[in-house]
Amino acid sequence: MNRWQRRIERAEELARVSPVYPEVMNFYIQIARFQSAPPRNLEALKDLIRRSAPRPQESADAMHAFYARVLAQAEAEERAHAAEVKSGVQPLCPFCGEKPVAAVLRPEGEGGKRYLLCSLCFTEWEFRRLLCPNCGEEDKDKLPVYTAEEFPHVRVEACDSCRVYLKAVDLTKNGLAVPEVDELASVALDLWAAEHGYTKLQTNLFGL
Repeated sequence: MNRWQRRIERAEELARVSPVYPEVMNFYIQIARFQSAPPRNLEALKDLIRRSAPRPQESADAMHAFYARVLAQAEAEERAHAAEVKSGVQPLCPFCGEKPVAAVLRPEGEGGKRYLLCSLCFTEWEFRRLLCPNCGEEDKDKLPVYTAEEFPHVRVEACDSCRVYLKAVDLTKNGLAVPEVDELASVALDLWAAEHGYTKLQTNLFGL
């Protein structure tokens, strides 16, 4: 199974069982199918959005940015997947220089190692557990973690110094999760974080 098939199957599962916003997953399934099948045509993408978007379309500028991101994301991932990307400790993607959209906790020994997930090309690179990727805060008392019963394997990793957060997908709690898909599915955590005065380090494909 290739990475696109894994994403689509995970999104289909989450659309069935997710407690909130299944329409987001159903829309993502259509976008992922489009991204997985080059050549990718802008007019075909626009037609897909008109038919499948779960809510009224945004302003022309916002939609233009969304079209560009859908197309650029698939192309950037193809380049990154074919390249030798060295892991690093910097807060930006070592391949394309973009900010991370999420963290990923992968099993290692009796715990989990933290990686950051690029918002554009989906490259992962190792990053310290107790370190804010936005401002560099290291004090654990200023780096709270928040969870919700609806998403036991996804958590909000916040920083009280800069008031920025990103979500972390914990594969030690759910090995079937696909980080870039589960991040999209847990919209409720983004809404909660915003209500509590936190700003997301980098928005996802849907601008959330």
